[in-house]
Amino acid sequence: MGLPLPPDRMPVMRRGRMLKRWRYVGVYGPELMLCIGLARIGPTLQSWWAVWDREANKLREKTRHGKGGVRFARGRADVDDGKVQIALAFHEDPGIEVVTPDGAGYAWTRKQAGIRVRGHAYVAGAHKRVDALGMVDDSAGYHARETAWRWSTGVGTADDGRTVAWNVVTGIHDDPAASERTVWIDGDARHVGPVEFADDLSAVEFSEGEALRFKAEATRERHENLGLFRSDYVQPFGTFRGSVPGIEHLREGYGVMERHAVKW
Repeated sequence: MGLPLPPDRMPVMRRGRMLKRWRYVGVYGPELMLCIGLARIGPTLQSWWAVWDREANKLREKTRHGKGGVRFARGRADVDDGKVQIALAFHEDPGIEVVTPDGAGYAWTRKQAGIRVRGHAYVAGAHKRVDALGMVDDSAGYHARETAWRWSTGVGTADDGRTVAWNVVTGIHDDPAASERTVWIDGDARHVGPVEFADDLSAVEFSEGEALRFKAEATRERHENLGLFRSDYVQPFGTFRGSVPGIEHLREGYGVMERHAVKW
């Protein structure tokens, strides 16, 4: 009998571990970067959104316990939160999927990167048109009680004009041969080898020899200690320079780094 995986229903508990699942949509461009997310840990929900307006040099964000104004549907991500309304549309593709054993449990993820996202963001009376590349992270599983990872995703353009996207990680789904580490070049996905992150998230180096240098511009972070649940989370928006496997040099790159340690 196969493991229950999305889109099938997954039990809230399995072998003493609670189900954790989330969807994250990120959009990364030269004028605007934003993200929308919704996570469920057992019976509890947390939602968040953030808009980094690079032109106005202003970060606005909100994290709530509960669903708040965040809504997802296939190919849609929406926020209705007081003075902030965001409406995004994108074409979903199969992406890349990975299932990883995790002690008594297992974890699943699907990543779609380099997809075109269009829509609008109304923030405190300012209207921003959204038309940029982004990514969708769907994850679910029975992770270890204490889990920590470092992650980066972003999009860019090579010197020769090809579009580039990446998703790299350590600490979760990072088996040397079967991981979620992927680089997309003009939409063609290719698995890449292990990576190493700088402690300050200023760089990520690929085992193939390439490296991305990161300049943080605006940082989302949240530190919670609710007894049975603890989370230390840092995710800066910023720009990338350097190279990825298959691309000698990025003309431009936009995205995020992330460091997250959680007890759940």
